[in-house]
Amino acid sequence: MARRDLSGAVDFSVLEAMTGGDDAISEEVLALFVQQAGLWSPLLDVRHEGWRDAAHTVRGAAAGIGASALAEACAVAEAAEKAEAPPLLDRVRDALDVALADVAAWRHELMLRSLRG
Repeated sequence: MARRDLSGAVDFSVLEAMTGGDDAISEEVLALFVQQAGLWSPLLDVRHEGWRDAAHTVRGAAAGIGASALAEACAVAEAAEKAEAPPLLDRVRDALDVALADVAAWRHELMLRSLRG
């Protein structure tokens, strides 16, 4: 993956504003996002008691890196009644997948920049 693979699911200017444009900090934040996604995504299912907490946590992490569509999908799912939530959580998982692909492409770009010095 490379920068050309970005879908636009993540507005990395939000991340850069938060990190002051420091690539090392950006990488650390993105690594934490990926880690949180791995921990919380299995709980994005109404069969798990903590599905709302998972949506809430992913929402905050998404907003922090500029993944506004993911954050919005999480907000909608989090506010839903349990019976209405399954298709909304499907949308969250889909948006998470797209955001993670953008994150992978951006992290690749950061790695390339670090090699160039």
